[in-house]
Formats: sequence, structure tokens, C-alpha cells
Amino acid sequence: MKRFSVVILISTIFNPSFCQKEKDRIISKLDNQYEKYAQIAGQIWDWAEVGYQEEKSSELLMETLSVEGFKITEGVAEIPTAFIAEYGSGKPVVAILAEFDALPGVSQKAIPSREPVIEGGAGHACGHHLFGTASTAAGVEVKRWLESSKNSGTVRVYGTPAEEGGAGKVYMVRAGLFDDVDVVLHWHPGSGNDANPGASLANKSAKFRFYGEASHAAGSPERGRSALDGVEAMNMMVNMLREHVPQETRIHYVITRGGEAPNVVPPFAEVFYYTRHPNVANVKKIFERVVKCAEGAALGTGTTMNYEVIHGLYNLLPNETLSKVMHKNLSKVGGVEYDEENVAFAKRILETYEGDYELTDAREIDPFSPAGRARGSTDVGDVSWAVPTAGMSAATWVPGTSAHTWQAVAAGGTSIGYKGMIVAAKTIALTAIDIYNNPKIADEAKKELLRQQGEGFKYESLLGDRDPPLDYRK
Repeated sequence: MKRFSVVILISTIFNPSFCQKEKDRIISKLDNQYEKYAQIAGQIWDWAEVGYQEEKSSELLMETLSVEGFKITEGVAEIPTAFIAEYGSGKPVVAILAEFDALPGVSQKAIPSREPVIEGGAGHACGHHLFGTASTAAGVEVKRWLESSKNSGTVRVYGTPAEEGGAGKVYMVRAGLFDDVDVVLHWHPGSGNDANPGASLANKSAKFRFYGEASHAAGSPERGRSALDGVEAMNMMVNMLREHVPQETRIHYVITRGGEAPNVVPPFAEVFYYTRHPNVANVKKIFERVVKCAEGAALGTGTTMNYEVIHGLYNLLPNETLSKVMHKNLSKVGGVEYDEENVAFAKRILETYEGDYELTDAREIDPFSPAGRARGSTDVGDVSWAVPTAGMSAATWVPGTSAHTWQAVAAGGTSIGYKGMIVAAKTIALTAIDIYNNPKIADEAKKELLRQQGEGFKYESLLGDRDPPLDYRK
């Protein structure tokens, strides 16, 4: 009997036909659970909880995983809404990232015209309700496969809050929560389907606060020292700095406090800065130059200044070894097929922005290609410097839709979003199974990561030792 069992195990690992049948079964299982996961994603879409305030969203995903037999560890990295759900034992350890925070100010009904649910309220304009749900669905199917196949390995779903400006994953990396992980898989909602090696910009942000002396702006202006002057002087110097930084640099800011009344010299003012570049070492240098601008502005205006680092993110390290495996699985799964209702909805969305987009793009899979130009930033970047990481995008929005728009919120609350979510869940689950069946994939991915890190690399968070800003959205 023991000999027979061993033969079966070997055939499970090395028989390609058997593996394809297993994959087909998992695809079918996730198709059959569409309504279940659409309901979960829809509930998180309704709640639209912003960063570090995702109590109900986090609880729902933990409950879903707990019912399936995952061991849940809540409140990791000193973040109440962060969690780790784990099943299995031994190597390889495959982690699946799950986000669930919304964005402020983009509330929108699931209709193809601009109409907020709550004026000024939050909305899932980056589709993280779909992100967290698909990752949970993938984790559950991987767990069931490990259980039935008797394979060695551990699957973890990491509940990662506050990606939108709160850098939740950075605190989790800093806390060592990925130290024993072999591979990390993730995805993101989008307007197309691809699994190409990703790139992103490293990013360090801070709020610069200036303090002056209040006075009557007409009666005794000589007694005042304007904190707003300090902010404006800083902004002027930073704008001159733009000529003398690498051309890939991005620096942007908003004045978050500028005074209360024109006839009062502002005693306090605040400006919020982002500093970005494809290389983390350059971000550090450029950020220090921005700080020097702030110090000079305070000196010149007779004010004082301090600053608080809000978040800091590494650039995303692409991993071609893993991305090729994920792309192969995405190609097997296929894209999103629109029904008549989807087509009608999508056509009305297309009328709201310029561009020549085809609805058939939602079902196409982009061909595999090396990492392209880096544009945005993500806290997945820090994860990718610690562990070999691969991600993908699925067409959860109408082709041509940009993230952080009401159009993204609208489509994400319909079957267009839910169909794309299931595409992602299938692809991640199949990719994880490939790694369990062939652990050499993880070994090669690790070698690639070590080459990219360079000799002597030691991870140091751009955040320093600051605590998670749990109130940054309040």
C-alpha cells in the first residue's frame, strides 16, 4: 500500500496531463463560485472603507478564510486591519497579497453616468474590493488543492491594508512577516489582461509644516511671520529644483493648510509632497534636496519648520521567472467575455472619455514582454525586494478606463468587475500550484532576485522607525 501511494504522488507531480486536468477542475470550481465571491466583493464595494479603517472589509475576508480552515493571525505589524491567514506546512511557502482599502472623494453608483452614492464619500476607484476577494478565492482553492493532493507546502493570504498612501505592506515587510516566504503572488484591477514583469516608481512622501506668528494683515503686518509664505517659498524652490534632477523624477504637492482668513497672517501652513524616481537610491537623494528647500524657506521667511514622513516605497523589482509562469496560466484562463448587458454598460462608459478603445480588448491577453516604463508607485515594491514577486492585471474595468476615476468605481460594482476578479483568482491559484508541483521555479526566482539586489544588499525601510499612520485618512 505504501509503495502504491508513492507511485501516485510521483505521477501527480510529473504527469503534465494530470496537472492540466487539475487546473481545469480548479477553473471550473471558481466559475461555480462566481456568485459567492461577487457577493463578498459587492459588500466590500458598498462599505468603501479607506486606509487603516477597513474593519468590516478585513473581518469579512478573515471570516471567509477561517471557515475554510485557515489559521488567522490578526493585527499583525501593529496594524489592526492587517492579517495573515495560513494553511499547510513545509516548503515552498507561497504568499498571496490581498488589498481592500478604498479612496476618499470618489463615491459612485454602479451606473454609467456620474452619480455619487454619497457626495464626497469614498469609493473603490482602484478596485481593491476585487483585489482582496480574488486573492481570498485563490487562497481557498490552493488550500483545497493542497489538502486533496497531500502536497507539501504552505499557502498564506496576507491582508494588506492602506495601499493608497498608507504603505501598509512596508510595515509588514519591516516587521519580518515575509522572511520565510519563497514566492509572493498578487494582482491588480485594470482595463486589460497582462502578466508582464512589472515596474514602478520608488516614492517618499512627507507633510512639511511651517509655523509663524499671527497678526492683523493690514493693521500690523510687520509683527506677523507668515507660515504660508514659508510654504510658497518652499514650493517655488522645489519648482526650480525640477530642472536639476534626473528627468525620470516626479515631484508633486498639495497645500493642505494655508490659513483661515485673508486678514490674518497665517501662523500655520502645511504642504504635502511626493517624491518619485525609478531608483530608490535616487529618491533618497532627491527627497533630501526637497528638505533643504523647506529649511531654506523657513530661514528666509522667519518661520520654523518640521516634517513628518508619511510613507516611503521601494520601486517594484520585476521577476521574469515567475512572470512567465503566471503569463502562461493567464493565457490558459483567458480574459473577460462581455454579455449584452456588459456591452451596453461599457458603450456608455466609453462615451465619457476620449480615446479609441475596443470592447474586445477585455477578452484579449497582452503578449509577454519585459518590464516597461515605470509610472505609479505601490507598496508591493518593498515586498518585491524581500521576496521574488509576480503580479498581473485583469480587465475589471471598461477598456481605456483609468484608475482612481468614477468610471472605475462604477464598473467595479458590476459583473464586469466580478468577471475580471475571477480571471485573477484562477490565474493566481494555477500559478501557485505550478510552484508547489515544481519548487525549482521558486529557486530560480530567488536567484534572479539576488542578482537584482546586488551584493551586500540589506533592506532598510524608507519609513525609518515611524509607527503606522493609522489616522492618516481621518
